[in-house]
Amino acid sequence: MTAPDSVPFHALAHDHLATASPDLLRAMIKTFADALMSAEADAVCGAEYGQVSDVRVNHRNGYRPREWDTRAGTVELAIPKLRQGSYFPHWLLERRRRAEQALVSVVATAYLLGVSTRRVEKLAESMGVTQLSKSQVSAMAKHLDEQVAAFRNRPLDAGPYTFVWLDALTQKVREGGRIINVHALVAVGVNSGGQREILGIDVATAEDGAGWLAFLRSLVARGLTGVQHVISDSHAGLVDAIGAVLPGASWQRCRTHYARNLLSQVPKSAQPWVATLLRTVFEQPDREAVHTQMTHVLDTLEAKFPKAASHLDAARHDVLAFTAFPREIWKQIWSNNPQERLNKEIRRRTDVVGIFPDRDAIIRLVGAVLAEQNDEWTEARRYMGIEVLAKARLHPIESQTDEPAIPAELTA
Repeated sequence: MTAPDSVPFHALAHDHLATASPDLLRAMIKTFADALMSAEADAVCGAEYGQVSDVRVNHRNGYRPREWDTRAGTVELAIPKLRQGSYFPHWLLERRRRAEQALVSVVATAYLLGVSTRRVEKLAESMGVTQLSKSQVSAMAKHLDEQVAAFRNRPLDAGPYTFVWLDALTQKVREGGRIINVHALVAVGVNSGGQREILGIDVATAEDGAGWLAFLRSLVARGLTGVQHVISDSHAGLVDAIGAVLPGASWQRCRTHYARNLLSQVPKSAQPWVATLLRTVFEQPDREAVHTQMTHVLDTLEAKFPKAASHLDAARHDVLAFTAFPREIWKQIWSNNPQERLNKEIRRRTDVVGIFPDRDAIIRLVGAVLAEQNDEWTEARRYMGIEVLAKARLHPIESQTDEPAIPAELTA
């Protein structure tokens, strides 16, 4: 009888990979990729390399080098050559993630448009890329632009979209020989199946009413319907644009954005305390408790920070708009905000670039990131239950008749 293995090879390999250097990872990737290509070339030839066989239909004829840019750096591949015909691993060198392709394309575009060589080299180095082919990047950019355009212009036919999140991310871009700030407008919704869905993206010069108005109208033209509740920051013109394009939809001031605004009204040393105090409002079990706690928070702030108390009192109605909906939705909206997590993913990719060479480059990279994320959300479990959505589509207050009414003194 053989003794069982005493060394946990799987765990050991996992630990080595977790602490491996980039050089080791690149070497492992090269070994694995070369072995797969060699096996596939043998299958095309009908026999293994150097084997005499009656069923052989072709022969190997050396290798040709090819650089492969990966997240672990540039890998020097050895692609098998054949005496008759050719072999190319399309499964390896063409199927890259859209956002990764877009990142390479943006860096190359910056180079072609005259951004400083030093800046482009730093961008490429941060990606582990040693070479950028103009012709390859041009073809890649064209392919990506077609994909992103199809994603941005697709019909929004999975409505009604009961809940919608809107936000804008500031990006730097070169225009007219100078660097300016533009805004990437992003919309996320919950469709009729309870799945999160990225509705659209656009770039506006200013985050004003005109930019948001045009963006929201484009979403409606593509099929955005049934919006009951919109969550966003209180950007200038955004709230007016929501009222003009989505009549009947209530507006909720984003909890995360508002918390940042409120904390700016108090000294830094008091910010953790004020943040915890505000958080207690959203942790209440029902509408009456929420409003009661808000009154308590206002009284507490008034005693120490009157300016912050006045700021919160002015935003009270907008911050508590969520209480008009069934309480089953509250925790889902606050604990799993899709917009905030999406923004972090976008920032992770765009921070590598820093300054975009043009607006098309922003659309290409951010659009590719959003398309990837939308695919992942489509395959993930439901964000919100069908029953909860159905209840939310009723008149909000009527859907909560089992809850006690809000005291008159709290609504005054």
